[in-house]
Amino acid sequence: MSKEEQVFVGSIDQGTTSTRFIIYDRSARPVVSHQIEFTQFYPQAGWVEHDPVEILESVKVCVSKAVDKATADGHNVGRLLKAIGITNQRETTVVWSKSSGLPLYNAIVWMDARTTSICRKLEKELPGGRTHFVETCGLPISTYFSAMKLLWLLENVEAVKEAVKNGDALFGTIDTWLIWNMTGGVGKGLHVTDVSNASRTMLMNLKTLDWDKPTLELLGIPAEILPKIVSNSEIIGNIAQGWPITGIPISGCLGDQHAAMVGQACRKGEAKSTYGTGAFILLNTGEKTIKSTHGLLSTLAYKLGPKAPANYALEGSIAIAGAAVQWLRDSLNLISSASEIEQLASKVESTGGVYFVPAFNGLFAPWWRDDARGVCIGITRFTNKCHIARAVLESMCFQVRDVLDSMHKDAGDKGEVKNDRGEFVLRVDGGATVNNLLMQIQADLLGSPVVRPADIETTALGAAYAAGLAVGIWTEDEIFSSGEKMKKDTIFKPVIEEEVRKKKVDSWCKAVSRTFDLADLSL
Repeated sequence: MSKEEQVFVGSIDQGTTSTRFIIYDRSARPVVSHQIEFTQFYPQAGWVEHDPVEILESVKVCVSKAVDKATADGHNVGRLLKAIGITNQRETTVVWSKSSGLPLYNAIVWMDARTTSICRKLEKELPGGRTHFVETCGLPISTYFSAMKLLWLLENVEAVKEAVKNGDALFGTIDTWLIWNMTGGVGKGLHVTDVSNASRTMLMNLKTLDWDKPTLELLGIPAEILPKIVSNSEIIGNIAQGWPITGIPISGCLGDQHAAMVGQACRKGEAKSTYGTGAFILLNTGEKTIKSTHGLLSTLAYKLGPKAPANYALEGSIAIAGAAVQWLRDSLNLISSASEIEQLASKVESTGGVYFVPAFNGLFAPWWRDDARGVCIGITRFTNKCHIARAVLESMCFQVRDVLDSMHKDAGDKGEVKNDRGEFVLRVDGGATVNNLLMQIQADLLGSPVVRPADIETTALGAAYAAGLAVGIWTEDEIFSSGEKMKKDTIFKPVIEEEVRKKKVDSWCKAVSRTFDLADLSL
């Protein structure tokens, strides 16, 4: 990185359970940050909502607190903060009034399963059933994606129906909601999204990178409520009055998993896994899409500039990863903090034959079963809370393995990231990767090394890179050079025998099969 006058780049990382703001220096080192959790709403079984106003306020607080910390540490961020990047939980859907600026309903979260009946209806009516839209958007019909949530709002919320009818409704994912408010809100706010977030709605054509008119017409979604689609790295607009960093350009925007790909410097043929509320494995397939025949999604990786080529990806999305640890903490009270699970699980050498499948709201890739529900099996009188804690950690790693198996089948040699010894290597990031036991279990179940970077918050880093690239702080070559970064990596190598691994994987697959068809459709 250049050694010219010190400058800073800020990154807003708006996740599923918390929001944070991180300020990076020119060497892409985090200087200061602030993070807060926000409320999760569960109105009914399978429903998950957020308050968009609370999310917006959480962003404002995090920015203010981080700037205050930086100033107290002697950093002149007021003058030297040159750009802001945004990364966000994807698919989560908001509709609000352009005249009042207020949400017309709570945000429907990506893991929410209320749209099951809408999905089943479309599957029966459309040629190709569940795969009807795959050719244009790369995605199957699923409760996961924004379009289904928007249809539910249009069908079930009177305020949304009226606002659409009166031309007063705006639709967006969380990035759109934040940018609209941060650039002025009512009468002034910019109504935009980026290609990565747009690619998760089911409404964007992967080839044209614009809203697909036949899809909009078929689903009855009015184009005028949709935001403009921009690249991941360009000056979108400046932050308006009322924010602690007024006038600074928002110049980077990516969905969280796409941001992690940039933060991990994933070029064509390279893959990463992010462990957060869910787990998300993406393989960069370069400038062409690969159609999956093994339960994966085709999606955008990133497009780093208006004139830059788009990189595409194969993705496997896992709904429940770190959220299972939160469930142990908040619902079962087996632990008082998420960090305690490593110590608890380390007290036993195995799960004692216990397998836990966290299909709380169904299973995503590669199974795609919204009728699945969670199970914990193999319990005996010998079983204690340590075995269950370890089974929860193993469930995260088994799910990642399932996705990687499918990824290799779809992409062949292109799916293999190999070091100079010809080994497959998985790059990992996200808050859960501080758990050394989790990372060792992942390496053991893959039979391959797992590489953890020194800075595990690569989602926020990727958004900062995109923002800094747009204003000339970094070049693309600097962002994707990996020599210095890799010197500080931690590598976890497998230690169990292949025979043991195979037996555990077989038992896991049996456990997964037990989750099918358990959903209570009356709920």
